Parts: sequence; structure tokens; C-alpha cells
Amino acid sequence: MAVIPVHIAGAPYEVRIAAGLLAAAGKNCRPFIRGGKVAVVTDERVAAAWRGPVEASLLAEGIRSAWLVLPAGEATKTWEYLARTAEWLLEQGVERKDSVIALGGGVIGDLTGFAASMVKRGCGFIQMPTTLLAQVDSSVGGKTAINTAMGKNLVGAFHQPSLVLADPLALDTLPLRDTRAGYAEVVKYGLIDDADFFEWCEANGEKLLAGDAEARETAIARSVAAKARIVAEDEKETTGVRALLNLGHTFGHALEAETGFSDRLLHGEGVALGMVLAARFSVRQGLMSGQDAERAVRHIGAVGLPASLKALGLDCDGRRLADHMLHDKKMDAGTLPFLLMRGIGQTFLAKNVDLGDVAAFLDDELAA
Repeated sequence: MAVIPVHIAGAPYEVRIAAGLLAAAGKNCRPFIRGGKVAVVTDERVAAAWRGPVEASLLAEGIRSAWLVLPAGEATKTWEYLARTAEWLLEQGVERKDSVIALGGGVIGDLTGFAASMVKRGCGFIQMPTTLLAQVDSSVGGKTAINTAMGKNLVGAFHQPSLVLADPLALDTLPLRDTRAGYAEVVKYGLIDDADFFEWCEANGEKLLAGDAEARETAIARSVAAKARIVAEDEKETTGVRALLNLGHTFGHALEAETGFSDRLLHGEGVALGMVLAARFSVRQGLMSGQDAERAVRHIGAVGLPASLKALGLDCDGRRLADHMLHDKKMDAGTLPFLLMRGIGQTFLAKNVDLGDVAAFLDDELAA
């Protein structure tokens, strides 16, 4: 089992990575659960695959579990389901020193974590991520949020988990499309500041997607270690270091907004296409070589992720996409910093990008 510490001041925790962790959930969670009962939040798809093993494992440790099973999908990250989750946790008698369990992908982790940050002014929660995207990204770092009509993840809180259990066997129950979407966040770590890891992705990405156990565990461990290092340095994105983790997200969130936060474009697919656009825009700005940009684009496309804006079939222009970015969380004094690249593994925060230039670039990409 790989154990990666996340050194957050005042709230350190471990990310444990190993096949079989969900079936051993009770043993791992026992030190974090007071008494003989725990509240578990999950979604319908995950419950069908994993409620039985997790419930049995908890019971084997003398822990009864109450379950809130929500609809699957991004549409659940709303005020309605946040209120429902918080009220349900209160109905279960959750106290401030208790830990609730989030069993699912990024939607369940974000929603449950946000509810936990509010209930009794903050109770504990344990992340059991069941998607690749959640295992390598959203379950680590303490960002919790819901979507609103104005955009993605605009209402939320920083609330660190007590423990993260990442079981690669959970990926066996996922559709390939979902695993591909999560793989975009793996590639991201190589493009941010680790050219060697990007090279590893080029050599091993298809094996990971085909279910190779060693490739899965290596990718999860290296991704988590990279994120743990960054969030320990900049927990609440105050110095700009943590902003590097948003590579591809400014473009990607705009695309998700334009497609209605629907299954038409999964979050990881939006990030993948956002990284493509960030690379090509970096070339257009004279920052990155065309050779490096196309290397990144080629790998993203080779694993089956979207690598062309035109292929998305959007009925809009570049200005409309750029307007979505005005609601980005990174807006600062009316300006929007962009994550751009000077090369593979050389991402930086650009603070002088003109949204008019971005809109013109997107017009060209839509027509390409």
C-alpha cells in the first residue's frame, strides 16, 4: 500500500492507495469513527457496485452505517442537493467530532465535503474516491463546492478530509469514458512541472486505461504526491502556486458551462480540451513551441480524449465562450489570470492576458 502524507498545517492526513481498500474500509476508518454508527453519502451508480462491500466491512468493525443515495452526475452539485445532504446529516445526529464518509466520484466528494464544512460549523469527512479523476485530484486538497447558474464550483469552502482511501479496483466498475476523463487530470501533472512524468504518460497511458494494475497505482501515487506537495505549500491558493493545478480549467469550465454541465462534456474531457487550448494559445502568444504543443495535443487525442474544439459542435462564438470566463474563481480586480505553458512541464500563471485575444483565438479554433 502506498501512503502519501498531505502536510496541511493544523489538518494533516494520509492518502492510502491500494487495491482492496474499499473492501477493508471498516478497518481503515475505525480510528476516525466515534461510536458505532457512521453516515455515508454516495450516488446510485456507486451504491450498486460498492455499497455491499463497504457496508459489510464497516459492520465487521462494529460500525452500523446510514446511507444517503443521491442521483449520479454533475447535476447533483446544486443548492438543492447540498441542502438535502446537510439536513440528512443533521437528522443522523452527526456531531462536530464525527466523520462522515463520501463514497463516490468528484461530485459526491465535493458535495459531501461542502456539507461537512457547514454541519455544526464543520465536522470531519473521509473521502473514498471511486473514479480516477477523484482519486488523483478532487479528493485531495480540501476544495469542496457546488455549481450555480453563474458557473462551476463558485460556492464552496476549503475543508480538508480526515483520510482518503483510493482503491484502484473501483475503476473496474467505471465506463471507459469516465476513466479517460480522469486520465486528463493525470496528464495535467506532467504538463504542469514534471516533463519526466509526461513522458511516462506517453509510454503508459494506454496500459492504464486498459486496466494495468501497476500503471494505475503508479499514476495515482505520482499524481497524489504532486498535488500533496503543491497544496501543502499553498493550501488556499493565496500565493499562486496552487493555481497551477487549474491548467486547462479556465477553458474547460467555459466549455462545461456552454454545454450545460451535462454528459455532453464530462469535467475531465473539458480539462483535456482546455489543456489543448492552453497549449495552442501559448503557441499563438509566442510562449511555447509548436512542436511541444502538438506533442501534448497528440497524446491527449491518442488516448481518446477530445483534442479539437470544432469537433465539440458548439453553436456559439469565441466571445460567448470568453464571457463564461468572467465568472471564473481566479478573477482578481477585474482581470483573469491564465495558466499557460512555455513547454512540456513548464506551466506558469500569466496575468496580462486580454480576453479579446482569447475570444479571437477561440473563433479560429471553432472554425479550424
